[in-house]
Amino acid sequence: MSFILFYIVFAFCWLLALLPWKILYKLSDLMFLFSYYVVSYRKKVVMQNLKNSFPDKSETELKILAKKFYRHFYDIVFETLKLIHLTPDELAQRIKVKNPELLEELYRRNKSVIAVIGHYNNWEWILGINHTIPHHTLAIYKPLNNNYFNNYMVKLRSRFGVELIPMRQTLKKILDYSMNGRLILTGFIADQSPVWEEVQYWTNFLNQQTPVYLGIEKMAKKTGQAVVFFYESKINRGRYEVEVIKIYDNPEETTTYQITEKHIRILEEIITDRPEYWLWTHRRWKLTKKKMKQIEENGEVVLG
Repeated sequence: MSFILFYIVFAFCWLLALLPWKILYKLSDLMFLFSYYVVSYRKKVVMQNLKNSFPDKSETELKILAKKFYRHFYDIVFETLKLIHLTPDELAQRIKVKNPELLEELYRRNKSVIAVIGHYNNWEWILGINHTIPHHTLAIYKPLNNNYFNNYMVKLRSRFGVELIPMRQTLKKILDYSMNGRLILTGFIADQSPVWEEVQYWTNFLNQQTPVYLGIEKMAKKTGQAVVFFYESKINRGRYEVEVIKIYDNPEETTTYQITEKHIRILEEIITDRPEYWLWTHRRWKLTKKKMKQIEENGEVVLG
């Protein structure tokens, strides 16, 4: 059954992605109207997330933000579909690196890099900057439950020269490259909600107590890799720019949670500046301290 479902969905997406950009963006506009005013796709989640994150904003301001978000969200949906037919060169023309010299300087210093990414603007299109990165590029992903969709997404992303690594194999793969002396850049999406078994740290993020992964910090300290943040800004529809922000190039000199707090604050500042470009449909705060009470009592969670 999953085999049949995959090919039905794939055939539809393949044909849809053949449409010119102009028509796809018209469809994006229509999807915004239909989703926001008719079916209300995750509208309660979006409005609650916005209200909790920006308690000082009025109901009118929050609704304006929500509409801007949904307009952008469907642009991302159709831009991601377009990856089916985009060549690496075509994608590279649509997303540029503002300051590639920072990565080049780290490469000359024989430093591997951990790049922190958020669900901000079109995070899938960051694949397009691979040709400007001197390092061998890895992207960490969480495997999908459907093997057909998972295998296709891995194949699609790999076409842009990025090596996809399942989340649970991350440390082993990075250590293998380190032992072989190969310089790598590993991309981590840092604003995902951890499963309850892996919650080790809480912090205040967008005015809410939020559990965060410590994997980036632990990986950086264990391997000595520099840590940077990829800030992606939207120039206009289908055009993006990435600024590389250096966080720490000597992670072993940092204190506990310093790296984690730094990349969280950078993302928070970016979201606060232009909230409409973050993924507000994401149930980022589905885990609460109340739900984690039993684990906390066992001393497994550090409260920030």
